[in-house]
Amino acid sequence: MNKKSLNYLGIAKRSGNILCGTDMVVKSLSGGKIKLILLASDASANTKDKIIKKAYFYEIPVMETFTSSDLSKAVGKDHIMVMALIDEGLTKAFLKEVEREVAYEG
Repeated sequence: MNKKSLNYLGIAKRSGNILCGTDMVVKSLSGGKIKLILLASDASANTKDKIIKKAYFYEIPVMETFTSSDLSKAVGKDHIMVMALIDEGLTKAFLKEVEREVAYEG
């Protein structure tokens, strides 16, 4: 998938505004810094259940639009199933671009 929205994840990584990995995201949920969780659409049922329940408790939105491969390529890491954006401005820009891409496709 070659979507412009995924470029925002690379920017977030380079600027230190993204958390990668299930454990890192879960540990950071209670801190109030996470603005959006990206959960790979092909993550295991156990991982999805764990993240969705905790995100619901802390009232953090979860997006399951991209595959693990998409997320991994965007940040230059392997096997990423969960990541979180922690910068509000970057999160808004990312969501706006995803919305634009969905409207364009559909």
